[in-house]
Amino acid sequence: MPFLLLFLLLFVTTGIGNGSTFRMIPIIFDAKLAGPVLGWTSAIAAYGAFIIPKVFGTQIQNGHPEYALHGFAVYYVTCLIVNWWFYARKNAEIKC
Repeated sequence: MPFLLLFLLLFVTTGIGNGSTFRMIPIIFDAKLAGPVLGWTSAIAAYGAFIIPKVFGTQIQNGHPEYALHGFAVYYVTCLIVNWWFYARKNAEIKC
């Protein structure tokens, strides 16, 4: 059950992170830079489709797939905190 719950948490936070990232880029960058930044961000995001299964495979071979889920959960919570700090808090420099 913890594996399933953490896996679902991973997908929910991934969707939230992707949506918020691609929504914020045109707000943060001017029209001239928004296109290239979106392209670069998409390329980095596509790398996740490679690295996430690779990490899961390694952890399954080691007998501890839950370590990958814990690591990804910590990463996404960190991303949420960074986004909140720079863009969503009350006195943020760029309000989104």
